[in-house]
Formats: sequence, structure tokens, C-alpha cells
Amino acid sequence: MEYTTGTPSWRLVVRRAWRGLRPGRPVQRMRGWAIGSPLIFLAAGLLFTTSATTADGTALRDDRRPQLTQLIEDKRERLVAREQTAADLRAAVDQDTANLAKVDGPVGAARTNAERLRAPAGFTALQGPGLTVSLDDSSRRSNDFVAANAPDNDDLVVHQGDVQAVVNALWAGGAEAMSIMDVRVISTSAVRCVGNTLLLHGQVFSPPFKITAIGEPTAMHRALESAEGVRQFRDAVADFGLGYTETVERNVTVRAYDGSSDLRSARVAG
Repeated sequence: MEYTTGTPSWRLVVRRAWRGLRPGRPVQRMRGWAIGSPLIFLAAGLLFTTSATTADGTALRDDRRPQLTQLIEDKRERLVAREQTAADLRAAVDQDTANLAKVDGPVGAARTNAERLRAPAGFTALQGPGLTVSLDDSSRRSNDFVAANAPDNDDLVVHQGDVQAVVNALWAGGAEAMSIMDVRVISTSAVRCVGNTLLLHGQVFSPPFKITAIGEPTAMHRALESAEGVRQFRDAVADFGLGYTETVERNVTVRAYDGSSDLRSARVAG
């Protein structure tokens, strides 16, 4: 027989529950329900304690979707306002630089050199023939397929790699300028996907994703057909109902990039 002083340890409580004993009583044969009941009560107590600790005075099933939706909208509005402020400041700097260039020779020479680089860098609009590619999620769902061949939900949406494959193929096909969702793509642009949304230069877009490139349409079409990533996506179009279209543009305008051109880091290419 075991004896303790004060509050019994949890190991002792478990042993007692298992034996079906109260402290100080002899061992007796107990029926199954009499042995199981203390264990059930013990498990329930541990569950309630764990839930209370985790909740810490809050509701575990608190639905915060409305708050998150409002938070995202507030962040988006602040981003738009800050982008407008930044655009106004850049315009003021450009105007002051232009005025200074008229009376300062070195500043004028630097500005002239910078103007020559604006077009290839993507800071001027470009117009001409081209190609528009549109990628879209499937309208089907996993339960629309035969159970044995049902795809995962990830198979039914456009991914970051799909967009990148199209962009890289268009560049390889001789694209002179490009935009994604009417946002100009420059050398520092990074295509990122969060879930089934596209993040580009701080802006969030939902499918279908439209990619427009200025260049010779036939050459870009051939580059798309020969790109492995694009071929895989087009196979998924046939298998899972994803959306893929190519549209030849006789005369399309790709807007100038109007965001920040600051670099966080750079190195000389080897």
C-alpha cells in the first residue's frame, strides 16, 4: 500500500484510477465499467484543462473572417494611398531635377543619359503588335471527377510556376515589353502566388491572370509551344479544365512602370 501526504501526485491518481481504489482501501476485483469510469473522468478532466489553457479566456471557435476581410481591405486602401503619395513625390523630384538640369551641366548630362535608359528599363509606355495569354483556375472541383482519378485541389488552380513559365517563354520568344494584369514587368519584378492569388509589386490579383507581351506574335507563340512548363499546364487544361487562351494583338499598349525603382541589393553579373 502506498501513502502520501498532502495532494496525491498525478502518477498516484492514475494508478488509483487504474486499480479502481480510493486511498487506504484494499485491492478488490472490480467490474469493467468500474475500472473504465475513473479513466474516462480523468481523460475528460485533462481535456477540459487543456482547452481552458489553450483558449486563455477566449472562444476557440471565434470566427474572425469578417475582421480579416476588413483588415485586408484597410491595408489595401493604405497601400493605394501611399503609392499615390510616392508617385507625387517622384513627380516633384523629376520636375526639380529637370529645372536643375537647365542650369547645371553635370546634372543635365546625367539626366540625358538616364532618359536614354528609361525605355529599355520599362519606364516608358510601348505600343505595337503582340500576344496576350490568359491563365485561369478550373471551374470543376475534385468531387466532379471519378474517385479513383480525382485530382487534388492544387491541380485545379493556377500556380506561381505556371505564370513564370509563360513569362519566361514570352521573353525567350523576343518580347520587348510585358505586363501582368496591366502592371509593367521590369527587371526587378517578382511573380509570387499566395494561395490562388497573384502578388506583384505589392498588389494582389485574382485569376484569370492576363499576361500581355509586345513582340512578334508568331515567334512568341512558338516559344510558348516549346516551353516545358507551358506544355504541362496545357496538358492540365485538357485533364482538369484549367483555362488557357492566346490572343494575337494587332496593336496593344503596355503601360510604363510607375512604381519604385529602388534596389535593396545588387551584384555585378559574372
